[in-house]
Amino acid sequence: MDGVAAAAALRSVLHRVKQAAERSSRASDRIRVVAVSKTKPVSLLREVYDAGHRSFGENYVQEIIEKAPQLPEDIAGVPNLVMVETVDDEKIANNLDRVIGNIGRKPLKVLVQLVKHVTSSCPNLEFCGLMTIGMPDYSSTPENFKTLAKCRTEVCNALGIPEEQCELSMGMSGDFELAIEMGSTNVRIGSTIFGAREYPKKQ
Repeated sequence: MDGVAAAAALRSVLHRVKQAAERSSRASDRIRVVAVSKTKPVSLLREVYDAGHRSFGENYVQEIIEKAPQLPEDIAGVPNLVMVETVDDEKIANNLDRVIGNIGRKPLKVLVQLVKHVTSSCPNLEFCGLMTIGMPDYSSTPENFKTLAKCRTEVCNALGIPEEQCELSMGMSGDFELAIEMGSTNVRIGSTIFGAREYPKKQ
């Protein structure tokens, strides 16, 4: 996929997000679309950036480190990293917390799967929501998403915070519209914008 096609795909995704938000009586500007470039080259990211998009993601730290020096600071500069979505292990949370404390920057936003540990033991991490992955069986997706949305409600009740303060990262290329209708505030779109992943061919 070339950059022009990726930018056009992004516009299509944003339009679909707007429609899905309207179907659930929500404001589309409250939904974050994270363009996940995975194995794609920097040139493709730049085309999407030049089309006005500013929320990008990578699946692996190494990809961020390699691409960051070639990109504008407001998109992927590691010192300006805004959020880590998949904090699902206490060791990872502790390491992130220590590093953020050592470099003296503002707390790093995290979407987590271990709320209690982050809120009680990691002062340099700012809990701001849940990162979820539903089951791959799309026929069960509605019930799946209802369960995940209910989990957010339960977490917010336990923490004594309003649900508006707790993001719900739910939905990817195959199901993001339904995820938005079910309450997602953050969708992670990879292949729909950038095309299928490309891996080096084995020799």
